[in-house]
Amino acid sequence: MTTESTSLDRPALIGFAPIFPVADLQRAVEHYAQLGFEVTPYADGAEYAFAVRDGVQLHLSHTPDHDPARGAACVYLYVHDAAALADEWRQAGVGGRTGPSRDTEYGLREAVHVDPDNNMIKFGSRMDG
Repeated sequence: MTTESTSLDRPALIGFAPIFPVADLQRAVEHYAQLGFEVTPYADGAEYAFAVRDGVQLHLSHTPDHDPARGAACVYLYVHDAAALADEWRQAGVGGRTGPSRDTEYGLREAVHVDPDNNMIKFGSRMDG
């Protein structure tokens, strides 16, 4: 744990890792590996895993009583090319649901991926960049 301070003389935030509840950890590990994440189970892999892609980290937490219809998690990722990522994630063999990208009135191109546990990754890139 760091005690680094920002210019406002308070502890600095240095990272962010949303935790996705999953009913079947092995299925989730395989799913996120298909999405291009490097997935590492914690210890024996029975309860928790870390998924990392391009320095972005998601945590997968085995939650035996997780009901995807009643609750899940959501995260927004800023990416370089939302259309290309949506195309990649819609490739044959990648589970879950990935919608096509769309341009927004607020200057972002966005798309959404929903995993088999109903966790949502919404992602976007600047349209002018």
